[in-house]
Amino acid sequence: MPDQQTYSFPDKRGYFGQFGGKYVPEILIPALEELEKSYLKARDDKAFQVNYRKILQKYVGRETPLTFASRLTKHYGKAKIFLKREDLCHTGAHKINNAIGQVLLAREMGKTRIIAETGAGQHGVATATVCAKFGMECVIYMGAEDMRRQKLNVDRMGLLGADVRQVDSGSKTLKDATNEAIRDWVTNVENTFYIIGSAVGPHPYPMMARDFQRIIGDETRSQLWTAEKKSPDYLLACLGGGSNAIGLFYPFLNEPDIRMIGVEAGGLGKESDKTAATLSKGTHGVLHGSKSFLLQTEGGQIRLPYSISAGLDYPGIGPEHAHLFDSKRVEYVAVNDKEAMEAVKLTSKLEGIIPAIETAHAIAWLDQLMPTTEKDEIVVINCSGRGDKDMATISEYLRENP
Repeated sequence: MPDQQTYSFPDKRGYFGQFGGKYVPEILIPALEELEKSYLKARDDKAFQVNYRKILQKYVGRETPLTFASRLTKHYGKAKIFLKREDLCHTGAHKINNAIGQVLLAREMGKTRIIAETGAGQHGVATATVCAKFGMECVIYMGAEDMRRQKLNVDRMGLLGADVRQVDSGSKTLKDATNEAIRDWVTNVENTFYIIGSAVGPHPYPMMARDFQRIIGDETRSQLWTAEKKSPDYLLACLGGGSNAIGLFYPFLNEPDIRMIGVEAGGLGKESDKTAATLSKGTHGVLHGSKSFLLQTEGGQIRLPYSISAGLDYPGIGPEHAHLFDSKRVEYVAVNDKEAMEAVKLTSKLEGIIPAIETAHAIAWLDQLMPTTEKDEIVVINCSGRGDKDMATISEYLRENP
């Protein structure tokens, strides 16, 4: 099996190339410095890491299977397709990997109150879950529009004991929920730990989220080597902020023969104003504590993103993805709403797996990728979440588009 990667970003200032950093109010700088110091200690602490892995195994259900998608493979008639089954994690998505890691870190730091933002609700559910398990106060900020689209997850968070706070500003989606969470953190920084759900935010958050999610790629490497005695030829993952994608890609970044493709939400079309395709249409800017690519006007105002998927309609992208795009190590493409929903139907009917609409964006790119592949090649898709939470949206779409 090939050696593990030695990729060394971010630098000591928290930058991935020209992206990243700590663009936050002065009051948060000591908190970020304390967080970074505590995280680096925990990362090198064998007892912390053993406890983290034990909880992932006994509570989350890791390792998750790497499933050969035999009927999807037959459908395309080209390379073998495998699904990394993060949808089988406790709570239904990859988000729990990061939430477990960060809540353990919060406990190490003596914090008693947890806050988080959520879009599709999966990070909110994961955060509420770990707070319930460890007996910590939990406040979740969620946009009113996302609360409407994801009522099931709102109810789940409430049942788990979280205080779910509706955000009515702006587009009433993930960006606005993040704004409110940051305001809360500034006000309550002494006793509060902010669990950021994706590979975004000020340093060290993008690094932490990546490191807690890299288990996805590490397991994929080991499982595929056991099954096929080779590394993957292609890796596919959807991305909004980008934690599931960087978790899959990270362990393979120093293997140039592996082609990696991140799939953004094109909405009604990446050339339209109704899109969340940040890397296709974005420009450099600062949002939520770091420099990256953003959807913004010429005057620097944030453009409202759009996607049928509540988890992908974010106007930015994690700074590590911005660097991988800028350096051309990873390809980034966009899939529109219709293509994603066709992928939901296809995967459900052929594999008996109803994917989250987020995940379906990555699956939809198979229509473009598979004709270029060979039968002795392997494609791995990160099945980042299950579609239970999306059934209201899926059902409404199918009624309108029979």
